Amino acid sequence: MTSFNWMINPMNSQNSRRRFIASSFAPLMVGALTNWPGELLATPQVPDALPVTALITAYYPVSHADVIVSKILEGYQRNGEAPRPGLKLVSMYVEQAHQHDISQTLAARYGVRLCKTIDEAITLGTDKVQVAGVLSIAEHGDYPFTPDTQQKMYPRRRFFDETVATFKRCNAVVPLFNDKHLAYRWEDAKAMVEIARQMRFPLLAGSSLPVTWRFPTLELPRGCEIEAALTIGYGPVEDYGFHALEAHQCMIERRRGGEAGIREIQVAIGKGIRATQRAGEWSSELFAAARRVMPGNPTDTEAWDPVTTEFEGSRHQPAAYLLTHSDGLRSAVIMTAGFSGGFSFACKLKGQDKPVACWFKLQDKEVFGHFSYLLEAFEETIRTGRAVYPVERTLMTTGVLDRCMHLISQGGGRRATPELEFSYSGADWTFANHPQSRLSLPHD
Repeated sequence: MTSFNWMINPMNSQNSRRRFIASSFAPLMVGALTNWPGELLATPQVPDALPVTALITAYYPVSHADVIVSKILEGYQRNGEAPRPGLKLVSMYVEQAHQHDISQTLAARYGVRLCKTIDEAITLGTDKVQVAGVLSIAEHGDYPFTPDTQQKMYPRRRFFDETVATFKRCNAVVPLFNDKHLAYRWEDAKAMVEIARQMRFPLLAGSSLPVTWRFPTLELPRGCEIEAALTIGYGPVEDYGFHALEAHQCMIERRRGGEAGIREIQVAIGKGIRATQRAGEWSSELFAAARRVMPGNPTDTEAWDPVTTEFEGSRHQPAAYLLTHSDGLRSAVIMTAGFSGGFSFACKLKGQDKPVACWFKLQDKEVFGHFSYLLEAFEETIRTGRAVYPVERTLMTTGVLDRCMHLISQGGGRRATPELEFSYSGADWTFANHPQSRLSLPHD
């Protein structure tokens, strides 16, 4: 079994635009951050604001760039509040000019340098890394699909490689955040994690689901014994399937021994989903428990037919991702045909009669406040010089998703996954309404 249990350290010692959508720096132990150009910090958003750059595929209203990067510029905008992040955007590289592009307007308004290359965005045209961190947001835009599996070929690996080339040219590194899965291809994701390890820079990645609100509030005890686990997702099997896998993994990685790895994946589609449930491959009890915590969904006493309500529909293809873990745990991610109320999780803990469950609350209504918690995690990663939760989680979910997409393209089936039999331990980084969190609750 491969182990990726390594520690990452630094290398060296609102709203008019929202209406439009509806119609002193702390020195770090990083070699790049010496002789800092004072003009970058002339008007910090908050004391000790950390200058960062954003590498973006496309920037338009409600794109991932908008719901993440715009919060650095305009504030978190949670519940009508306007707290400022401890980050200052100093430059952007935007690869494609979307027909509704807002990067140029925002850059002019907030004094952000628009760059022609990734190297320029990181160095501001010099021979030194001029930022404290790099945000890579390669989501959305006009990119091709793989011919067999129909995975969108976002340039996350290329953005990473060009960032690494700049680090090498300047002989300095800073933390990097990679939005969503590391790459559409497992081999690229594995290489990215290995390169970050070799060069010793913190790599943070993944979905906003692990850091958003959970109702009812649920944090599994570290070291708990999970007998079975299931997560419900909805939407496109790749884009939203990744979010469901991240929600699933952030919960089950807290079990006794941590994540032991995944030795086999089975995917069922169409009528095969119900057949795998009847065969005992996943639990209808856990599915019902996960459904009950979703707003407006059935109670214990209400009639409920999962076949017609969840697995028959044309809006999105339903699928079941069935995982056999190396420690014997069998878990499932069930992607439903239509909108089922979002994402939710349920599991059976040893010694407890009833399942525990929670719903992952996402904040929309043009606010999307849950994305601000990704920025808080990245800011803490920069300030501490360590990724606040393990990139191995996203390496695992990236690998599972890639294998599931291949199985879906083949009509379902099983696949042994020895490459995913690596272990890691989860972190104690909080989510939005964690009891120890100082953060506010979202609007209903």
